[in-house]
This record gives sequence, C-alpha cells and structure tokens, in this order.
Amino acid sequence: MSALRVFLGITGASGAPYARRLVQALAAADCEVGVCASGAAIEVLATELHGDARLSRDETLARLVEGTGDAVTVYDPNDWRAPYASGSARVDAYVICPCSMGTLGTIASGAMQNLIHRAASVALKEERKLVLCPRETPLSAIHLENMLTLRRAGATIMFLAPGFYHRAESVDDLLDFVVARILDHIGLEQSLTPRWGQS
Repeated sequence: MSALRVFLGITGASGAPYARRLVQALAAADCEVGVCASGAAIEVLATELHGDARLSRDETLARLVEGTGDAVTVYDPNDWRAPYASGSARVDAYVICPCSMGTLGTIASGAMQNLIHRAASVALKEERKLVLCPRETPLSAIHLENMLTLRRAGATIMFLAPGFYHRAESVDDLLDFVVARILDHIGLEQSLTPRWGQS
C-alpha cells in the first residue's frame, strides 16, 4: 500500500502544539504531507511554540517541519498551482488543525480566498476525508450553524479537546490523545495513546 497523501492546513486559532505534533506524527507514518499555514497561523505558531510573534514566516515554518526530512512540503497560501487546489490530484485526506472560526465560516459559505479554503472545498466536492479541528469556546449560534452545515456536507468536526480517561501525565499526553483521534479518522494506524479498554 502506498503512503497516504495528506493536506494539512494551519489557521489562526490557538492550538499550535497540536499542529506541530500532527506534522511529526504524519511524517513518522511515512505520509506525503503538504502543509499550508495562513498569515494569522504564522503569528500563532510563533507565539505559542516559540514565544516570539516577530519570527519570520520562513523561520517559523522551518522550525515547524524540522526533523521531518522529505516527508513535508510547505505551500504558500496563494499557491493556486499546488496539487491540493485540484480535484484531479490524488489526495487521501485533508485536515485543518487548528481551524479558526473564520476559516470554518468561509469554507461553509463556499468561498475560497486561499489554498486552505480551496483544498477544503475540493475535499467536499470530491467526497474525500476532511477533518476540521476547531478550538474556540464558547460557541455562538453562527459557529454552530456553520459546523452543522459542514458536517452535513461530509466534513468531520473534531474539537481540540482531549479526554482524560487515559490518565495523562503530561501536556504531550493530552496532545497525543487528540492527534491519535485525527489519525484514526484519516485511516492511519497509531500507537500514540492507549485505546479504551487497553491497559
């Protein structure tokens, strides 16, 4: 079986550690990963991972994909020639993590302002796996309606909300809980965290 080809969009919601852990896990699973980070995502990544919102885009992304070898290719949000912008390209799964409410609303409306929006639109029209990972709280009626619209269109809505029944001992354990669920939903075997009923 050939390696999965996965698109990972990163947008400007809090949750950068989840994005970093997901990049690492996808690369470790020998996936071919295309990463696209919005302008707002760069600032959040730089702030939450490195405590410096002034880090350049290039430096922030270089640190994000460090250690992943050739598994990860970074795309500019305005790169409409990227393979993920077309339904004719073979892509197995699309994930937006974290997914801001602005991004979620744009996708729900059918608008496409950048590669992340376009990739999500392609996933929906081609009936491929699309996992959206919001973190916002509390939620307005608009947020909830947009999520319901996308769920009905075929997307999976997976909140960045870890469980605690696996007796996490660190923040990394909490990150792994959510990342493991994302991997499950895109069809990847994972051993990041024990399953219910396992010791």
